[in-house]
Amino acid sequence: MGQTGGRRGQLVADRRYPAKTAQPKRGATPRKSVRTRRGGRGGGGMLGGIFRLIGRTVWAFAWRIALLIAVIVGGATFYFYQQLPDYRQLLDGRNRGSVTMLDTNGDVFAWRGETFGGQVTADKVSPFLRDAVVATEDRRFYRHFGVSPRGIVSAIRINLSEGRGPFQGNGGSTITQQVAKLLCLGVPYDPKRWKTEADYESDCRSGGLKRKIEEIPYALAMEIKYSKSQILTIYLNRAYLGAGARGFEAAAQRYFGVPAAQVNPQQAAMLAGLLKAPSYFAPTTDLTRSQARASMVLDLMHEQGYLTDKQFREAKASPATLSDAAQARAGSYFADWVMDTLPDFLSKDTTEDVVIRTTLDQRVQTAAEEAMAQVFGAKVRDSSAAQAAIVVMSADGAVRAMVGGRQTKVSGAFNRATQAMRQTGSTFKPFVYAAALNAGWTPETIVDDAPLTINVKGSGPWSPKNYTERYLGPIPIWRALANSINTATVRVAMSVGLDAVRQVATGFGFGADLAQGPAVALGVSETTLLQMTGAYAGILNGGSSVLPYGVTDLRLKGDKVPMISNTGGMGDRVISEKAARELIWMMRQGVLQGTSKRAGLSGYEVAGKTGTTQSARDAWFIGFTADYVAGVWMGYDDNRPLSGVTGGGLPAEIWHNVMARVEKGQPAHPLPMAQPGEWGGSSNDGQDWNSDEPIPEGGVPVVDGRLVSPSEAAKTQGSTGQSDAGQDDQGQQSNSLGQAIDGVLKSLY
Repeated sequence: MGQTGGRRGQLVADRRYPAKTAQPKRGATPRKSVRTRRGGRGGGGMLGGIFRLIGRTVWAFAWRIALLIAVIVGGATFYFYQQLPDYRQLLDGRNRGSVTMLDTNGDVFAWRGETFGGQVTADKVSPFLRDAVVATEDRRFYRHFGVSPRGIVSAIRINLSEGRGPFQGNGGSTITQQVAKLLCLGVPYDPKRWKTEADYESDCRSGGLKRKIEEIPYALAMEIKYSKSQILTIYLNRAYLGAGARGFEAAAQRYFGVPAAQVNPQQAAMLAGLLKAPSYFAPTTDLTRSQARASMVLDLMHEQGYLTDKQFREAKASPATLSDAAQARAGSYFADWVMDTLPDFLSKDTTEDVVIRTTLDQRVQTAAEEAMAQVFGAKVRDSSAAQAAIVVMSADGAVRAMVGGRQTKVSGAFNRATQAMRQTGSTFKPFVYAAALNAGWTPETIVDDAPLTINVKGSGPWSPKNYTERYLGPIPIWRALANSINTATVRVAMSVGLDAVRQVATGFGFGADLAQGPAVALGVSETTLLQMTGAYAGILNGGSSVLPYGVTDLRLKGDKVPMISNTGGMGDRVISEKAARELIWMMRQGVLQGTSKRAGLSGYEVAGKTGTTQSARDAWFIGFTADYVAGVWMGYDDNRPLSGVTGGGLPAEIWHNVMARVEKGQPAHPLPMAQPGEWGGSSNDGQDWNSDEPIPEGGVPVVDGRLVSPSEAAKTQGSTGQSDAGQDDQGQQSNSLGQAIDGVLKSLY
């Protein structure tokens, strides 16, 4: 049916039947109309109106506040976006450089500062490493937009359940937010604002609600500016992973000796596990703890599908271990000493990466560490606090090994080889005899070993005693040194002059603060083990001083021209070569038949000297073969006496064990020493007469300036009538020398 005017109306089906009126069920109460039931015009009365008003008010405030927050976050995000540089400028954020040390073979053995192994990218590192980091730190990394509300809520719940504040402990940070912290939200280090870099980094990593709020726009800006791969690249390069390693490339090289591109699943898991607490989980600190942490990371990687069942089982069965260099951690004391010898701007405070080639020989270093551990393990109580130090060097002063204490796997510890000033005891005596030999004496010049009292001005009478409290009478000076006889040594020192003795000791590098009285001859002055070992190196090299050194070449990383180059530590001549050769022969007798017998090495010529200070507070042995000079010191840090230890005991035994390892497999070379015939002495190489013959009363018999047996002395007396009146090389009667020395003593003191 047509319709006129306007639009055509909607077609509606005609009702075929009249509408039925709903009848209430029998017994039911008629329902009120909707209008009546809701009260008035659909309302719930006054209470309903109040609720609706509150709801509308809250909504009005909420969306306005949300809009304001969005504007603020958006503005902050835009601001940070504008400030962000190219991501490649953010890969190395260190404010200082690093120091890498190489041994004599060019192998890395130590790092100082924060080492940066070089830039790596997320797509170039091992896939296992990339996956381990994501699985451990941010499993939704590729799905969120920089912030994970779910992660934050979960972290708050964990913190509260463990009794911490909501933002203390777990932070729920995404990798992007962690990068924001590493970049310190773009705030550079300012020494005027932060006293140290540690304060700066602590401030950057601080938690709390304020920091979380600040991280959000910065993280959003990075997500807009950079790709996920670029954000992960920044993280892989800037994260600190313990042991001075900044970035995963440096850490992979530091712990495993391989680049980050080649790490296997178990190594990747160990590296990723360090992110939680780098110093605590560092494998160089506790390998077992680090392996346990890596096992948890492997579980996560397997659960999230990054490892197949086979890869997971193999990685679990073969945990990551340290490389040989990282495991050895050789030369920590040596490395600390090298750092102390260099200017700060090239070591502690360097802003560049520095590479140092050193004199360290890791074979010798390992020998020293193992030898000390063996002797202490077998001969010293576990509860003992006694300490020891070892230095091994070449004759020119090049230090080949250094152990500054019983704990060798340490850095920054007190170094007893270089920092402990201790009395030297009888290890000083070779300087006394060096002065005498340099003045024209010979090893067979006679000196009287008898009781002696000197009236020291300002101190009164002083009577040195021999360790055995026995006196041998007139003896050659080589025997006085070999048997470490105190009274004879003091007589020699007074005869040649205390100034001459101090001059020789100082020339060899002992130090300037030497005692002024006659007790200087018995080693009452203090010095370090390094200086004493260097002084003995001067004897071995023929009488020239040496300056112990550890650096042969220093250059900036990548440079071909070194900034520092050193070819040796030889200095000025202190004594004549003849005197040095004779002194070496005399010190050789100490090993053959004197106080140093424990240091002898089968098949190698050894010379040396023991030393024990008053009340056995220090025990020393310093000696050499033709190839190396080695010094050993034992004592307590608090200077209390040792129990049953002398220089000829455990120190000589440690020295023997060190050098037996060092010389093993090396060709034996003769010591550069004079022979008795060269100065007109006896040809018995200083050997004892038949030890079954008793020493006669009055001392050891001497004929023609040399020791003889009692029977030979009797024959000589019968034929010449003079048993101890032989002439020495200076044309003096030997029996008159002792009288002359005593006369000098009486006149001076």
